Amino acid sequence: MAHPNTACPLIVSNLRKVYGGNEVVAGLSFAVQPGTCFGLLGPNGAGKTTTLRLCLGLTAPDSGEISLAGRPIPGEAQQARAKVGVVPQFDNLDPDFTASENLLVFGRYFGLKEAEVKARIPQLLEFAGLTGKADARIATLSGGMKRRLTLARALVNDPDIVFLDEPTTGLDPQARHLIWDRLKQLKSAGKTLILTTHFMDEAERLCDRLIVIDHGKKITEGSPRQLIAEHIEPQVVEVFDEGSHDLQGFVEANRQLAERVETSGETAFFYCREPRPLLAKLAEADGLRYVHRASNLEDVFIKLTGRELRD
Repeated sequence: MAHPNTACPLIVSNLRKVYGGNEVVAGLSFAVQPGTCFGLLGPNGAGKTTTLRLCLGLTAPDSGEISLAGRPIPGEAQQARAKVGVVPQFDNLDPDFTASENLLVFGRYFGLKEAEVKARIPQLLEFAGLTGKADARIATLSGGMKRRLTLARALVNDPDIVFLDEPTTGLDPQARHLIWDRLKQLKSAGKTLILTTHFMDEAERLCDRLIVIDHGKKITEGSPRQLIAEHIEPQVVEVFDEGSHDLQGFVEANRQLAERVETSGETAFFYCREPRPLLAKLAEADGLRYVHRASNLEDVFIKLTGRELRD
């Protein structure tokens, strides 16, 4: 009998993977709807990249089931990957080849005819904003250009599903915006995107649905807007100590004006439903600077995974 979700590009059920006695993926389950962008968010070491590797059949799970493009993984990973594009975390372009040669060589991995790939190269380079760079050596390209070429390379086989492992890490804001624009175009063309990212604004902008994982477990799932509404107060006032050294005194005196207060270093975060009384107090306070903003996905992420650093 066919699985009721065979239309889902990716279905993961109760996935587990142990490395050296450490359970890196601990019973993870999720399903990705076609034509959407699905996000995997989590601190460093949460199990995001391992999950991607398991889904692609590059690593075998200890237990659990994976269906990618309607095929069981890792058993039929090779057949499934014919429908899949991958943008890895680090650009692994071949420095000995030009931009167009990188695309051509990659097409061969998929058994595509050279003429077929050659015909697609101008369109792929145009999509990547690299028109005129066909003969450029990799060493002459900027970080943003290399990232876009890696994205174009992932589309050589015209995949239905594209995996993106931290696609904009290390890029400047202009380069990030260009990649975001291209990813939106892919989604509009009906492709399914599976994204891991450290940038909450990126997830908020691109993802239709996402899961937050920590220590290999799913701790929440939903759309960005839904998660913000469910987990966090609508307004945030960030208060910074500008040298008055009385941030703690201000927090103690005004704690009752917020639903929740968190302090991190020289900053206090007041999570409020109604910020006006707090803003009135801040207008009278000396030596404190503040920013008032709507709450966002980063607030949710920090609340769920904590403020301490992960290495």
